[in-house]
Amino acid sequence: MYMKKINSLITVITVLFSISTFQVMGQLKQDSSAYYDHVNTYLNPVLPGDHPDPTVLKTGNDFYLCGSSFHFNPYLPIYHSKDLVHWEIISRVVFPERAGFVTDKPSEGIWQGAITYFYGSYWIYFSANGQWFSKAQSPKGPWTTPVQLTTNPKTGSLGNDNSIFVDDDGKPYIVIKNGKTVNRLQALGKDGQLTDSVINLDWINAKMQYSWAEGPVMSKRNGYYYYFPAGDVTGGQYVLRTKTITSDSTKWERLGNFFKPITDASARFRRPNHISAPLQLADGSWWTVAQSYEIDGKDDWYGTGRQTSLFPITWEGDRPWGMAPSSAPIKSPGLPRSGILWRSVNSDYFTSGTLGLWWHFLNRKATANYSLQERNGWLRLKPSEERAHILQKETDHFYTAVTKVDLNAMKAGDKAGIYLTNGNQQVFVQLYTGFDRNKKIVFKMDTAVRMIANTFGNLVWLKVQRKAHMLTAYASANGKTWTSLGAPISAVNLDKVQPNYNSWVGTSVGLFAEGKTADFDFFIGKDGFTELPAQGFSNQFGIVTLLKDGQKVVTNTSLKGGWFMISGVDLGDKDHPAQIEIVAASSTDNQLEIWLDDLGSGRKIATVSITKMQGKSWKTFTSKLTGTSGHHDVFVKFKAGSKQSTLVKSIRFNK
Repeated sequence: MYMKKINSLITVITVLFSISTFQVMGQLKQDSSAYYDHVNTYLNPVLPGDHPDPTVLKTGNDFYLCGSSFHFNPYLPIYHSKDLVHWEIISRVVFPERAGFVTDKPSEGIWQGAITYFYGSYWIYFSANGQWFSKAQSPKGPWTTPVQLTTNPKTGSLGNDNSIFVDDDGKPYIVIKNGKTVNRLQALGKDGQLTDSVINLDWINAKMQYSWAEGPVMSKRNGYYYYFPAGDVTGGQYVLRTKTITSDSTKWERLGNFFKPITDASARFRRPNHISAPLQLADGSWWTVAQSYEIDGKDDWYGTGRQTSLFPITWEGDRPWGMAPSSAPIKSPGLPRSGILWRSVNSDYFTSGTLGLWWHFLNRKATANYSLQERNGWLRLKPSEERAHILQKETDHFYTAVTKVDLNAMKAGDKAGIYLTNGNQQVFVQLYTGFDRNKKIVFKMDTAVRMIANTFGNLVWLKVQRKAHMLTAYASANGKTWTSLGAPISAVNLDKVQPNYNSWVGTSVGLFAEGKTADFDFFIGKDGFTELPAQGFSNQFGIVTLLKDGQKVVTNTSLKGGWFMISGVDLGDKDHPAQIEIVAASSTDNQLEIWLDDLGSGRKIATVSITKMQGKSWKTFTSKLTGTSGHHDVFVKFKAGSKQSTLVKSIRFNK
């Protein structure tokens, strides 16, 4: 009976899966073992979470990405990659002490960080009450004090969402965008300022053919100049071309939509736009990145922000096409990875004297309300009349955030703990130790409140577990035995689209304190010692998700095996895991391999034996571990020779 139930589920899901996913996977030559034994594919988005208006620069074997940072500061984080798939923050351009010209509130801040290289320097152009630029000898900085770009009556206002195009002869141009109908070009001199005459392209969107025609970028190939305007914040990407840079509209050709039509009904990022200028690799392939909001059927994740996906480009003669958005694995660029992990929320044990570049603040004043020196190995948040906080961009739909906080709450308003907030800071979640007639642990969002007495003391562990839109809170005196604060709270109002698109930014997660100074021993972004649902993978090959007992689980689809990867798992700083457990259901004896950081070139840490089950829906299987700790991407690999016989529900590490 059990075998029949498994087979019927697999049959139904395989038919659906074959319609959408196998069409793209077929391009990857499924029979090749390279995709089952090595990580040669990726899933979009490659930069999950809020990363709007991306621009990408290729110099040598390195790639650098920047975009709009809005009111998050320090402003303009620079990301680095070796393979266009794995990214890490390496610098920030504009720090609070140099940002007096920036309006410091939601919907404001800094727009469109366009990173480029010309005249022997790296430059970044951005908008903040005018157009500005900074320069550096390395993308790692230091970046110079911002200089304002001066304009003239013929050029007009420089607006927002500008980019930089550098021609084959090294001459740079700023691609100007101001409002709906102004689209222009103008050369830049060696001082970074405008030079020559403005090239007026206002005819491009004179009839608002492309909605706002915003975020334009340019590229060149085979003697053609390509101009790519985006529609607006919700999507749409278009392309025009010409043989010469000119304002004469008769010399330009409108090519229409840039992205191929979607054929995958399961694609979650359906309206990509604001692409980076297409770039070519040494193997001749072309690529671009683009932003997109996420919506999974009727499941609204707009609140996460505009997430960044990587798309291969194909050419029909001299006509470019971006690959249609898809839920399926895509073959990775043929580039070395160099050990950079998948982009996820970072854990931090606050052992460094400087703050990690992955953290941000929601206003300039908050950047002064913390210390890493006043208590060794701890972060101290020092609220004034406002909430002190420290945040990261939320990157996952499945994770458990954990902290240990020291606070002696003595009056109403004293509170410290874990904090999630949307972009306009009107919808937020708090789990904190605080005071309400006596010491309490409180979990709240909007009118939903869960509260228990604080029987743990001033030093308390707090944990928020996210499973899609449901959030559950726990507290502990020792980080081992946890007390639930009650029924989960729905985060749908946090995750859905908000007025003004959340002030253009997505959800942040981190720590906060109000009323009184509080100390934090660590922040864990994705706890490996709490259940990690298999459906929360960030990459996979040969895997399908299906429903069993009302929950999404995964299995493999080929006799060659298959694998899935859960990114950014924290396996402890001092308390190393002694065991891994996998919750699975299987109709045959099987084995699952556990790898860290990569397949083949990574480290295999365990082989978990799965036994055929009789009559039970789920069973927990374990394997011992030694010498494992730190922050890792965790791979679960199905053994070759088995197909669709083993369902995996979750994994977990135990101390």
